[in-house]
Amino acid sequence: MALTFSYPDLSAHPAYDNHEKILMAEDADIGFKAYIALHNTKRGPARGGCRYWPHYNNDNDAINDVLRLSKGMTYKNALANLKYGGGKTVIVGKVGTTNPDPSFMMALGHALNELQGIYETGEDVGTRLEDFKIAGSITDFVRVRSLEKAGVIDLPGGPPLYTAIGVYHGIKAAVKHKMGKDVLRDIRFAVKGLGSVATPLCALLHADGAKLTVADIDPAKVARAAKEWGAKIGHPDDIMFEDVDVYVPCALGGDISADTVDAIQAKVIAGAANNQLATPEMAEALKARGILYAPDYAINAGGVINVVEIGASHEELIAKLRHIGVTLDEIFKRADAEDKTTAEIADIIALERIASH
Repeated sequence: MALTFSYPDLSAHPAYDNHEKILMAEDADIGFKAYIALHNTKRGPARGGCRYWPHYNNDNDAINDVLRLSKGMTYKNALANLKYGGGKTVIVGKVGTTNPDPSFMMALGHALNELQGIYETGEDVGTRLEDFKIAGSITDFVRVRSLEKAGVIDLPGGPPLYTAIGVYHGIKAAVKHKMGKDVLRDIRFAVKGLGSVATPLCALLHADGAKLTVADIDPAKVARAAKEWGAKIGHPDDIMFEDVDVYVPCALGGDISADTVDAIQAKVIAGAANNQLATPEMAEALKARGILYAPDYAINAGGVINVVEIGASHEELIAKLRHIGVTLDEIFKRADAEDKTTAEIADIIALERIASH
């Protein structure tokens, strides 16, 4: 193994926001490259998942991802009232693969040890529990090792289920604020992506009588949604433009851009995807069009709540997830009162909580 570590100066990068530390780990012999960004640890040690992504066009794309995602974790943890800071890992994946091979996870384990415990990570896009069991043979700084040391068996469903439940409570708060409705019956939803978060979320929405239109690149997932929930079938490229009440982005981020914002017909945008706004200016564009945006890092915090609350029961987690709706209600009301975007208010609240520590 020819693993090397460096700490590049990325202060000139547009996505840099006073990040405390950025580590690049590389092993050219096995084709491994990863970036770990620690954004802010004022509230406590950094937490945030590890993404394996083989579709980066270049290193700058990976750097942009890790900087934005780590900052999002700082704000997400603060809004969720968790005593942790924000960090993120991205592994530059090999073209044609979907998950890392064991040598990559062992290299990641050494990289985490380099940071001496200030950051712990776990599953995210492209990484699985079994991957972190491999990394855990090298390092203690992965969630599966924390569970093992605490003698805890993880709850069924794991972070995706709890993310979905949190998004569900956030959606209810958004529908209540925008449409004045306490129930979701006959509310029309367009859901983009039917992964491990969107699937239980759709089940919850369907159980409440919601009307679903769904899209995914996997035809089997779409067919299942049509069969189980009576969902209409949309296309991934244009489902965000459906004539619905709520658009629910649950795939990759960046959907809401200067090229798409004017064609959105939904009254509410509330979903699980990270970095839904291609640029910060899109929050103002949505506000100008009267579209209520539930800031992504506020609504999708259920997974990280599950991750860091080691040993909490299902009932205890559900109580915390309901508070996501309470937080969003505060964001919506303050945005109205102060004539700001919901994204601005979410940032303000997060920064207030960080500054109080």
